[in-house]
Amino acid sequence: MYAIIETGGFQYKIAPDEEIEVPIMKADVGEKVTLDRVLMIENDGARQFGRPTVEGMAVKAEVVAQGRYPKILVQKFKRRKNYRRLLGHRTSYTRLRILSIG
Repeated sequence: MYAIIETGGFQYKIAPDEEIEVPIMKADVGEKVTLDRVLMIENDGARQFGRPTVEGMAVKAEVVAQGRYPKILVQKFKRRKNYRRLLGHRTSYTRLRILSIG
């Protein structure tokens, strides 16, 4: 059994007892969240597609951790103009453990 969900503008293929990292969510560690944007469910070979979401289906998950990815450096440079810029960026994420689908 697996499902395809949408959260934070991204789509994820998930299965029960799996951990995924999604864009930051406003939830505390240990809190249970419900993801209701289920786009597809596959159960024993039978697939159910949503238009755009599957009615009455939701995924229950638990927040395992809140964290940040390593820093990404962005550098701008124009030759012979004495122009240099260095910027850093760290994206925040939420790690979820999938409890149940359906």
